[in-house]
Amino acid sequence: MDESTSGSTWISPAAFHRATGVSDWRVTGTGPQAVFAATSLAHAAGLVTPIVAAAERSGIRPDIDVRPEGVVVRIPYRGTDSIPAAAGEFAAAVSQAAAEQRLTPDPTRVQSIGIYVAQHSEADVRPFFTAALGYEDMGDTDAADPLRCGPQLAFNPLTPDAPSRGRTHFDVFVPADQARARVDAALAAGGRLADDSHAPAWWSLASPDNHGVDIASWTDTYD
Repeated sequence: MDESTSGSTWISPAAFHRATGVSDWRVTGTGPQAVFAATSLAHAAGLVTPIVAAAERSGIRPDIDVRPEGVVVRIPYRGTDSIPAAAGEFAAAVSQAAAEQRLTPDPTRVQSIGIYVAQHSEADVRPFFTAALGYEDMGDTDAADPLRCGPQLAFNPLTPDAPSRGRTHFDVFVPADQARARVDAALAAGGRLADDSHAPAWWSLASPDNHGVDIASWTDTYD
């Protein structure tokens, strides 16, 4: 049995979106996610029991973040960038329970954050970051918080390949239907468009003092 689902079939984000009853959900860089706004902590906490019941039926192992403002439900990638086939069934059940309890879906708050660490070809800085942050290796090039609370790190070659000049930028994964608004908001706040040649998959922005941020939506749509 796979640790994410009782089945062995994996689906793409596009296939996930074709499932019935998942319109509240979007797919970020860490997996499918939904946010349901609540009126109080007790209101938000009431969704936990139905989430657990749906998880047990489907074999999904979700992450649940309960706060007075609402509930964030994630179906996290666990060792693979694929979505378990049972995710659609689980997501639909959670959305139905949220509607019954009058929690309001809010896709504008769905996102995940990643930090892209560029390194010289002869350097391996991942051990330093995993030790300093208490992270664990993930795949061949990434590192992640074992409880999936902090942003995921990706380590990739520096271009141009200059020694002793490590460089980082933020990757912000947002729903495809929210990406353009997020880009426009960042530009209105003083940002600069560095590269839009990959849009709408992602836009590369720079802050007024040239820190990099990529606004990415491709994780929500690829098939």
